Amino acid sequence: MINFKGNPFFLSDEDIAWVKDTLANMTVEEKMGQLFCLHGDSDDFNVLEQIVDTYKPGAMMYRPGDSGKIYDIHQFLQKKSRIPMLLAANLEAGGDGIGNDGTFYGRQIQIAASDNVENAYRLGVVAAREGSSVGCNWAFAPVVDIDMNYANPITNVRTYGSNPQRVLDMASAYMKGCQENDVAVSIKHFPGDGVDDRDQHLVASVNSLSVEEWDATFGLVYKGMIERGAKTVMAGHILQPAYTRMFSPDIKDEEIKPASLSKELLQGLLRHKLGFNGLIVTDATEMVGFAAAGRRADLLPGAIAAGCDMILFTRNMEEDYQFMKTGIDNGIVSQDRLDEAVSRILATKASLKLHSKARENKLMPPKEGLNILKCAEHVQWAEELSDQSITLVKDTQHILPIDKTAYKKVIVFVLGDLVSASGKPPVSRLFIQSLEEEGFQVDTFDAQIHSDLFRKKMIAEIREQYDLVLYFANIKTASNQTTVRINWLPPMGLDTPWFVHEIPTIFVSVANPYHLQDVPMIKTYINAYTANEFNPKKIVEKMVGKSEFKGKNPIDPFCSYWDTKL
Repeated sequence: MINFKGNPFFLSDEDIAWVKDTLANMTVEEKMGQLFCLHGDSDDFNVLEQIVDTYKPGAMMYRPGDSGKIYDIHQFLQKKSRIPMLLAANLEAGGDGIGNDGTFYGRQIQIAASDNVENAYRLGVVAAREGSSVGCNWAFAPVVDIDMNYANPITNVRTYGSNPQRVLDMASAYMKGCQENDVAVSIKHFPGDGVDDRDQHLVASVNSLSVEEWDATFGLVYKGMIERGAKTVMAGHILQPAYTRMFSPDIKDEEIKPASLSKELLQGLLRHKLGFNGLIVTDATEMVGFAAAGRRADLLPGAIAAGCDMILFTRNMEEDYQFMKTGIDNGIVSQDRLDEAVSRILATKASLKLHSKARENKLMPPKEGLNILKCAEHVQWAEELSDQSITLVKDTQHILPIDKTAYKKVIVFVLGDLVSASGKPPVSRLFIQSLEEEGFQVDTFDAQIHSDLFRKKMIAEIREQYDLVLYFANIKTASNQTTVRINWLPPMGLDTPWFVHEIPTIFVSVANPYHLQDVPMIKTYINAYTANEFNPKKIVEKMVGKSEFKGKNPIDPFCSYWDTKL
């Protein structure tokens, strides 16, 4: 039974009447359409109109683009939809999750490194203010995974670290900032990623904790977030064998399913034990962790039958809708289960007052509100976060702060820093520019120019040309990337720091905080966690002693190796 007046909906009698009346006046096809959150693949209004008219989707999510263009698309979608739509975005790190011109405030791991819950609240405010100005009302965030495995290629910078209580406290603060600005959150990825080292985009990953271990870690986080009002939960393509077996003791190993398809995890654990009353959405169903679990014709209705209320993305829209229709017609999804799922979707919309906003023609804010993207206050907050979070992991050679007279000639090795997907230039340029502004003479390593110097020339010649070597690493974690390691240039690792005992060397990472596993010989190592425009200048200021390092390690940057601490 759905408690419309309880957490997380808190609906009034009028709201409940809208939910029930809307449901009662929907066809089966309209109900089915509500089950889908589509991927926004088009900016052609004729195509979008056809999609809305034909499929009547309950939600849609666009990837980041020009904020004005996304705004116009969102406005068109809401205008054409009879029932207001949930419009989602990955607002994990700020308003840049929907608008390329939004504020890239900071990765969740950077927030954790500041050890300041206020920064998590500010992240929620920035994400929701900027996201809602573009028309979003649903954040696929915060990530409430716990960083238990440094080799996991997905969790990494997207988590609030390895301490479950910190994850709960910071995720709660983010949620507060979002929900105060009329944006629902979706806590993810239930039942918890970050335990093994696999990517659910490519294979169903496994949360291998015992029931007791899960309760003390992920259970603490999910229970707390649910009690504090999380409106939606995203079910990952992640297995949790211990809890599955607890609810189905006779289940065979091959019958254990990822959470997105598991009645044991969705109903037994999430609904009944944790008491979650809100909307459950699958993670993207094109992911191999979902798609390889069976025949797609069975999987899509099977996810709804198991307890999910909404399907995230389609593979082939026409085919997927037919698969769902067949599943409903054949009773895989019962009418009661269909009505329950749609009721939770409608209740989520009512909790955001989308129905009353639609009546008042206020589903979309005035377009002038886009000026809040990267406004002065949000930039100031991002700079303050940068100051509080940049972490000196170690300096066993005692070179900091750098004496600019003794170490004037610098060569910078840039690792992995490329033009971003949105076309922004490499942030290493800002780092080098800041060094030059401090009076350093800077060269950037170029294999064609410097190969002979670092492979064949006498060490004295290297010392003659350079006083200091700096590594600037922006090797990002990403979906479909199975490792987050440093790949060195041939031959024999041309750009490796073999020379750390010959010339002072410092390593700076603005993405993955775990590079010490590949460079244990480095004596001075700095983590900045986020490759945004704010960190490079702050890093240099701290390196030269203009400000102190304030960040605290939110994870084990030494990766459990003893030699990385030397």
